Amino acid sequence: MAEVEIQPWLFELEPLPGESLSHFLGRFRRPNHLTPSSLGQLAGVGAVVARWERFHLNPPPSQKDLEALAKVVGVSAERLAQMLPPKGVGMKCDPIRLCGACCGENPYHRIEWQFKSVWKCVSHQLKLLSKCPNCEAPFKMPAQWEDGCCHRCSMTFAEMAKYQKSC
Repeated sequence: MAEVEIQPWLFELEPLPGESLSHFLGRFRRPNHLTPSSLGQLAGVGAVVARWERFHLNPPPSQKDLEALAKVVGVSAERLAQMLPPKGVGMKCDPIRLCGACCGENPYHRIEWQFKSVWKCVSHQLKLLSKCPNCEAPFKMPAQWEDGCCHRCSMTFAEMAKYQKSC
């Protein structure tokens, strides 16, 4: 009997406009039942995936790393690079920030919210939130966002928009 090679399969997802790599990786991992380390193993990049999910991008992913990850997630290396900050743009790893109004329209994390130079949403002219306005819990890493709400009190990110200050 001839040996048949079984091809592995994974659920593929399309990146969203402006989505952060952290959020995309979490969205990819959950339906595929992967941990950050198992995704890194599949891609051949090791444990670095967990660092990327926390916005620890020093050093940034190399082109070789992005190409290896691209093969696993089914997204081009160029598109993955767009989910990272542009060269020369500083990142704020902590706290995680969001715009509740944006999340009300489409609940995902935008990379621009973590840029050091950004403190407001350019679409809504609202100051970004860095903690839940109801219970004051800091936001989890975007890779861990599943329900679009505070992990402690369950207030939705969309509901938080009414607490954002106009700029």
